[in-house]
Order: sequence, then C-alpha cells, then structure tokens
Amino acid sequence: MAASPHSSTADPIAAILANYPVLILDGAMATELERHGCNLDDPLWSARVLLEQPELIRRVHEDYFRAGADCAITASYQATVEGFAARGIGENEALGLIRQTVELAAQARDAFWAARESGTAGRPKPIIAASVGPYGAFLADGSEYVGRYGVSDERLAEFHRPRMKALIEAGADLLAFETVPSLQEALVLARLLEEFPDTFAWVSFSLKDGQAISEGTPIEACAQALEAYPRIAAIGVNCAPSSSAAEAVARLAACTAKPVLVYPNSGEAYDASTKTWHAGESAACGDFADSARAWHEAGARLIGGCCRTTPEQIARIAAVWRT
Repeated sequence: MAASPHSSTADPIAAILANYPVLILDGAMATELERHGCNLDDPLWSARVLLEQPELIRRVHEDYFRAGADCAITASYQATVEGFAARGIGENEALGLIRQTVELAAQARDAFWAARESGTAGRPKPIIAASVGPYGAFLADGSEYVGRYGVSDERLAEFHRPRMKALIEAGADLLAFETVPSLQEALVLARLLEEFPDTFAWVSFSLKDGQAISEGTPIEACAQALEAYPRIAAIGVNCAPSSSAAEAVARLAACTAKPVLVYPNSGEAYDASTKTWHAGESAACGDFADSARAWHEAGARLIGGCCRTTPEQIARIAAVWRT
C-alpha cells in the first residue's frame, strides 16, 4: 500500500479549513484532456486516457495545481472494474489502472510542491481526492442525472467496494463520492466507508433543482441522513448550474454542521443521448470569481468547478482568497 503524505486518522478537509477560509478544488478533467487532443467519445470517458495517454492526466493535474487548486480530483470517476471488463480488461489490470489515477495525481502534486516558489507560501500542500462516480456513470447513459436505477443496496455495494478499496490502497487522502443522484446510493457509500475506518470522504449530489437532488429527495433530507456518519467530512453539490448550486448550498449550510462544498459546471446543459453540451446559463463562466464569492457567502467552504470549467476559472477563484 502506498503511503499518503496526509494519511492518518485526521480529517484532511478539517485540517485545511482550520487554517484557510476556503479549500479550492480543481476543475474539469475531461474538457482539458480534450483540449490536449484526446477523444473521449467512449463509455470509459476520461478513464480511456488511462489506457492510452496517462501522462496527459498528470499534466492536467499539474495545470490545476499551478492555477491554485488545493485538491486534485482523480480521473477515476468512470474507472470501474466492470467498465474495464466490458473492454476485455481483467480485474487485476483494472484495479491497477484505478490505483494509477491516484498515483498520477500524487506525482503531479509532489512535483509541483517540490518546485514551488515563494508565491505558494500562503496555501496548504494540496490533497488528493479519489473520485468515486455513481453507478449511473458506469451505465454511461446519463443515469447519474436521474438516479432511479432500480437496483438493490447490495448491488450498489458490490459495484463500489472494489474501486474504493483500490483507491484507498493507492494512498488517496480522501474519497470524493461525486455526482451522486440518489439518497439510496449516498447511504450505501456512507455505510461502505465504515469498512475503511481510517478514510474520510465527501458526498456531492447532482441536482434536480436548487431544492432537491436528481431523484427528487429534498437536499435538507440528504444532509440530515448523512449527519450521523462522522467520516463523511463534507457534503455538497456538483455538476449543476450556478444558480441551482447556490440555492442548494444555502439550504445545506442551514441544516448541516459539516463543511459544504460546491463545484458547479460551466452552466451548459448536457444531453445524455447525444453526449454533447449545449448553451445554457453562463453565470459560472465569465464571472467565476463573483460566483465563488456568492457561494462562499451562502455557506460553501470547498469551492471549485466541474464539467467544462478550466484552470483559468480555478485561478480566478484562487485570486479571491489569496494575495
């Protein structure tokens, strides 16, 4: 098992927030890989690049660290044993690829930190959050934005457990349960986390609107259900338009003692049938710094970007809280 520089029973989110007003997350991985020439039209999405050009994943992580990110989210969102099996990749190789997502992020972080200049004195050493995408991401049909899979808790646990174990063994500082569309899946993940007692995670939901997650459960009910799990270190929303995310953050902050996180998408709308993005609200784009201030005022302590956001936008967030 690879040792993480932050590995302990301490909550890595709390450790940073004890000394800094905001923990700055990174932005989109897939968009940046496409900008580097990668073709992600594949059920494996960015995980495809693990097979073909892993060095580009490390490069994107480095870009975000230079932009000011305090946390890299690994390229494991759609990297699963079952997903790789559909490409003829055996379980051992698949688990190795999943572990590699953590290793690439850690290599990028360590190289950046070793070469840092005096300008990074006012920031924490970045941490690595290993992405655990929802069951719907494996289906590759947009189900993570709907959430009603019609499967049992046991099936969800069976699906998620091997990847969680591999990511933890690779030395991730914490897990990122992200774009979770249902309270059922969030609770399955929270219970699974108890099998790994030295590990913390955040839960980030996809939204139906500013009041409810994708499958319709009120956001307040989700926060209340997760309050009893001490190793869920933060709760929030991602891959939602800025306006919906801002409302959800305010609702979460009013009903949870956990830090609230938000990393919205660029404001464009995703069409799962064509796997394309279309113009939508632009609040998260040109004035990303202003949006970040609004999210913080609403109660968010972890702030970044999701689909189709860029290192430039993360740099605007960093500029708000760093001199």
